[in-house]
Amino acid sequence: MPDSDMKTIYNARPRSRSAADMQCAIRILEGRWKMMILAWLFEGPVMRFSDLQRAIPDISQKMLIQQLRALEQEKIIFRTVHAQVPPKVEYGLTDTGKALGPVFIALLDWADLRRAAKASDA
Repeated sequence: MPDSDMKTIYNARPRSRSAADMQCAIRILEGRWKMMILAWLFEGPVMRFSDLQRAIPDISQKMLIQQLRALEQEKIIFRTVHAQVPPKVEYGLTDTGKALGPVFIALLDWADLRRAAKASDA
């Protein structure tokens, strides 16, 4: 999307609302791990807790639990506990979480542009 198109889209919204909405979104998604957790949850319909732990090896169990709870409270993800031994807990994206898909695609596109720009500078 050309810069002029992005400016048109951004400027079409009242500035005060845009800033407030952006601040709200950042508050919900901020932190070192939430975006990484969501990126993994976009990989499939659900993931078990242990699969998320393996996928993100640098996160502690305590931090993973905290971040999952925060995302669940915001209704970005859902949690399903299966009554079995040992317990099976799965996480997936809600419709609200799935609505972040275009944001993730835009971030990946931006990362590609940045990488290409850095490569051409070298």
